[in-house]
Amino acid sequence: MGDLETEKPLKKIAEAFKELEATIKSQTQDVEVAPFSHACSLVSPLFGCLGIAFKFAEMDYVAKVHDLAEASKSIGTLQSVLDKDIERNSVRKGGSHSRNLLRVKRGLDMVRVLFEQIMVTEGNSLKGPASKAYAQVFAPHHGWAIRKAVAAGMYALPTKEQLLKKLNEDESSARIQMQSYVAASAPVIMYVDKLFLSRELGIDW
Repeated sequence: MGDLETEKPLKKIAEAFKELEATIKSQTQDVEVAPFSHACSLVSPLFGCLGIAFKFAEMDYVAKVHDLAEASKSIGTLQSVLDKDIERNSVRKGGSHSRNLLRVKRGLDMVRVLFEQIMVTEGNSLKGPASKAYAQVFAPHHGWAIRKAVAAGMYALPTKEQLLKKLNEDESSARIQMQSYVAASAPVIMYVDKLFLSRELGIDW
C-alpha cells in the first residue's frame, strides 16, 4: 500500500488552498510565489483526469505553473511578480509571469466552478458540470476553433464515478474535499484578481 497522501489528491489540494486562504485572511503578509505555485501544481492532475476535452487546459496550465515555480526562485511574492513586469513594461507580453499568473488563476477558477457544479448536479455525467465550468471561465477567452474542439471532447469525459475512482475518493469524501477547495480557493482567486485590478491591469485579456 502506497502513501495515503499521494493517493488522495483532493485532500492535498484542499489543505494547500486552506493554507493560502489563511495567509490572505491574516492580512499580515503577502502571498508568496513558492507556496502558491506548489498549491497550483497539486491541481494539475485534475485536468488530466478529465480527458481530451481539457487537454488544452492541462498542457497550458502545467506549463504556466512550472513558470511560476521557476520564478519563485528569484521573486518572493505575487505582488512582486506584477510589479517587476510593470517595471519592464512586459505585463501583457506572451510568456510574462503576470500573464501566466492570470491564466493559472483561470485554471483554479474553472476547477472551483466544476466542483460547485458536480455537487449540485444529479446523476453520473460530468458533461453538464464541465460544460458550465468551461463556458463560465475559459470560453470567453477562446476562439471558435478551440470552443468547438472542447465541445466535441465533452463527449469523451469520464463519468463522475470514474473520476472519483481515479482520485481514490467515494462520493461523500469527495464532496467534503470539493467543498473545502471551493471555499478556500474563492478568496485566493479574488486576491489574484485584486492584484491586477488594483494596478489597473484588468483581468479579461
